[in-house]
Amino acid sequence: MKLSGDLIIAAPRQAVFDALRDARLFASCVDGMRDLQEIDANHYRAVMETKVAYIKFKFDVAVEVTKIEPPQTIETKIEGAPHGIVGRLSATSRTTLSEENEATRVQYKIEAALTGKLGSLGQPVIRSKAKEMERHFVEKLGAAFAARAVEAAR
Repeated sequence: MKLSGDLIIAAPRQAVFDALRDARLFASCVDGMRDLQEIDANHYRAVMETKVAYIKFKFDVAVEVTKIEPPQTIETKIEGAPHGIVGRLSATSRTTLSEENEATRVQYKIEAALTGKLGSLGQPVIRSKAKEMERHFVEKLGAAFAARAVEAAR
């Protein structure tokens, strides 16, 4: 399954890059993400809980930042093992930042695969949930920058 999109954030590119590299801020924008542990600057573990259709899932997630080119590119590899169900989540993501007027354009591409019983739920159901999570992430990230702008103005 492939997801891609872009958004504009009213902040300088370096500030957006720094925010995306802030694991706590990033995790706070992902619905159901909790118990974040920073192993080192490029490796993280967390627990993610979500509901797909009528089934609730809980994953142990490991994230590895595989490529960083400040302030323009971040690539990651994500591996998740669900609790109580056979399967696996594997994903890679690439985020590219570019300057656009006084703002930053964030373009992202995510390629994800679900195996086992988890993958058998069906692509339309999984894709719908992924798009919902994507919308929530974009809203929360935008709100985080709006809050930072208010703080800076004080």
